[in-house]
Amino acid sequence: MHIGNVGDFNAQFADGSPRVRRAGGHYSCLAAFYSPNPRILVLPGQAHDFWTRELSRVLEWRDVEVYDEVVADDGGVARALLSRPALLDRIRRSGLPVITWGRTPESERLLTRSGARDGAGGGGGTGEISGAGPDGLGRELRVTRRYESKAAAHRLFRTLAPAHPGIVVPAQERVASRRRAARALAARAAAGAAVVVKTEYGVGGSGTIVVTPRQIAEAGGARSLVGHLPRGPLLIEDYVEGDGSGSGPCRNLTFDAVVDGEGAVHPVGVGVMDIEGTGYQGVTVGPGVVPAAPAEVAERFASAVGRALAAEGYRGWYDVDFVMDGSGRLAPVEINVRLTGPAAAFVIQARLAGIQGGRPLVRTLDRLPLGARLPAAALADHLGEVSRRCRSLGVTLLPTVVTAAFEPDPYVGVALAARTPGALDAAEAVVRSANAALGRMFADPGVNSGPRPGARSGRRAGAGSRRTRRPRRRRS
Repeated sequence: MHIGNVGDFNAQFADGSPRVRRAGGHYSCLAAFYSPNPRILVLPGQAHDFWTRELSRVLEWRDVEVYDEVVADDGGVARALLSRPALLDRIRRSGLPVITWGRTPESERLLTRSGARDGAGGGGGTGEISGAGPDGLGRELRVTRRYESKAAAHRLFRTLAPAHPGIVVPAQERVASRRRAARALAARAAAGAAVVVKTEYGVGGSGTIVVTPRQIAEAGGARSLVGHLPRGPLLIEDYVEGDGSGSGPCRNLTFDAVVDGEGAVHPVGVGVMDIEGTGYQGVTVGPGVVPAAPAEVAERFASAVGRALAAEGYRGWYDVDFVMDGSGRLAPVEINVRLTGPAAAFVIQARLAGIQGGRPLVRTLDRLPLGARLPAAALADHLGEVSRRCRSLGVTLLPTVVTAAFEPDPYVGVALAARTPGALDAAEAVVRSANAALGRMFADPGVNSGPRPGARSGRRAGAGSRRTRRPRRRRS
């Protein structure tokens, strides 16, 4: 059973803001890919029928139950579940392990109330929170909160780095006031050095800004610039220079792994992240994507991080993100103590490998702009045509994020699977071109002023569920 609680997870690091919870709603579509063969999906947004049908067809899922629009007034998913006895009873009777995006106080209470097993291997099913401390939080959640902190992760990196050739940890300074931040930035600018300014918590690159001496000069000095930085304590970290062009082919790497119920670390794989500015956009994984030397360095160090997490009681998925410097060394920059965007790519790869054989290359593109806002039927037609064009290139397309197509700045997420990097590149170009062309195709304003995508009259929000039957066996 997969629960799309991305917003819940993010909100615990942002004072429980409903805005933060709701912002994670679209990314909760990735709940479909927490494991290769889901049986029950619980989502905060509306899971369009065409989406689940297409995923079931390509990935050969069978009898997937979908409970969508499960969301409380504050945007919370686990809280909405806790208020629905019938659905909680369905969870308990299913006997299925529960997998969430990440641990939260609400998800711990959900496991306790439902009696379900924790799919991350961290307990559950006993009616008690595993390793609960005086604060009532379970052991795994305390470790999660500790190392989602970029300051705590940095301290762990510095402890582990001396035993790992090929790893370099950039210096980091914590500043508690804007005055101290201005002094620190002015000193770096005087030395001609760029820095990375981070909030202690942030996901997908949020709260992270690269500041250069030129930007400080154009702002009229460090004091003027800090007025535009996030409030609260900040982390100022040395910028890791690249290969001279600013970004080599392996500039931004990630290594994913799993800590099992016994505390053993199981490497999953390495990928090349697509980073725009400081924001995560997607990843490419598969054979040959990352050369052997940096892949081995990343695996050794990320595995050591996993063993440290396990020793403190963590169980479940995690990853370590790296930046490669100009000499090929890897600088670890953060730990994600939860499921991750790259996790979806690895799960899709594993499922397709089981169906088609071999290990395909998989590229996820989580936020591709659309040239027009699309209701559900139009989005289905658009993605259907793009998928056919990709198949002609020998590439499988899977829609991954489909609930943001009617936002003011509409976008869609997709995964592409192919046997060669060239085919992936060609398919990505096809998708981007087709998305951009929507702005010309839908010049008629009537197309973009219809009902919300997939609106169904007379349906009580959050009450619906349906079962996606397995289609006739087909290869894609």
